[in-house]
Amino acid sequence: MATPTEHNKMAPAKATKRKITYRKTKARWHPSMQAIPVPGIRRMVNMAAEMEDVIHLSIGQPDQPTPAHVSEAMIDAIRAGQTGYTMDAGLPELLVSLRDYYSKKYDRELTTDNILVTSGATEAMYLALSATSAPGRQFIVVDPSFLLYAPLIRMNGGEVKYVPTKAENGHQLDPEDVIRAIGLRTFAVVLNSPNNPTGAVYPRSTIEAIVEECAFRGIQVFSDEVYDHLVLDEDETEPYASVLSCGTDLDHVMCISSFSKTYSMAGLRVGWVISSQGAIKKLRRYHMFTTSVANTPAQFAGVAALEGDQQCVRDMVNIYRERRDVITDLVNQTPHLTGYKPGGGFYIFPDLPIHVDASDVCLRMLQDTGVCTVPGDAFGDSCTNSIRFAFSASCERIEEAFDRIIPWMKKQKF
Repeated sequence: MATPTEHNKMAPAKATKRKITYRKTKARWHPSMQAIPVPGIRRMVNMAAEMEDVIHLSIGQPDQPTPAHVSEAMIDAIRAGQTGYTMDAGLPELLVSLRDYYSKKYDRELTTDNILVTSGATEAMYLALSATSAPGRQFIVVDPSFLLYAPLIRMNGGEVKYVPTKAENGHQLDPEDVIRAIGLRTFAVVLNSPNNPTGAVYPRSTIEAIVEECAFRGIQVFSDEVYDHLVLDEDETEPYASVLSCGTDLDHVMCISSFSKTYSMAGLRVGWVISSQGAIKKLRRYHMFTTSVANTPAQFAGVAALEGDQQCVRDMVNIYRERRDVITDLVNQTPHLTGYKPGGGFYIFPDLPIHVDASDVCLRMLQDTGVCTVPGDAFGDSCTNSIRFAFSASCERIEEAFDRIIPWMKKQKF
């Protein structure tokens, strides 16, 4: 008789089933990536790239050449071997030039420690917003506004509260609307004047009221001033109102700008932040872990831009003023569009009838006429019936575009 041990040896072994687990496909990306929309600008431009005979009134990029003395300075820097890293805060010569330029322009004393040079204004705004956005913090943003601000705030857990403007009022911002929007969770107000996409330039009274109220309440003001030199109707009695000239200190202010628009240096990627020394020290640490330094030869070009003859800027403003007047008149002639006269930059943002979806109109207009524009939903929640036209194209091309648009609009039954 077999013992229990022998019996177990004789018994056939049971197959052990190995449990196999299958992972469900999961997103690799951080959930915050959901806050980034598909840009309306890119959607339209990608479609236009597959078409022939397209007129672009879509891209916000200067069509004027970079001034010769600026280009030569960059070439000279490359030839001289100036292609290594600079200080993380920026090229010392550029920091001095920016300090002197802004100190004189806005009659306030700045030091180089108030300035951080970045890879374009985009990085400057990225640093400012992503370093301060957090759950429970609310940011007041003008609607419509440049498409960068809201996604950056939301990606980092912040909340966006929009303050809308209207074409019928020239998209001017009422400071009382901003002040009424401020609540217990308000951390910052984001300004952009001249505004992209509307071209609105806010008067000193508006900027001063907002900056003073925010200083009183301990609220930050982030001011995107990349179009500060493209003011088309500047009054000598009331010069452009920067936050640098509308507040008593820099403790609650960050002023952001770049060379991109003023000197047609968009692809050279040099911008900056001006703020308190304490804020700049913190942003420098963050900047070191993002882009490290801005383009070195381009920073030498920036020195030449600031210290050279400014007639190139005046000439550019005159060109954009002429184009603004042409496109304003053409928009007013176009059926179904409600226009106004933008004061700066190179954009106009007219309304279609309130119930009309501008995305659909822009798409069909591109397909039928070959004119590429940008629908309003790329810039905010309250402007889905608006269209952005960029007049960074010659008067001849603008007129040719509207020779196509106006007959097409006449056929639409909105």
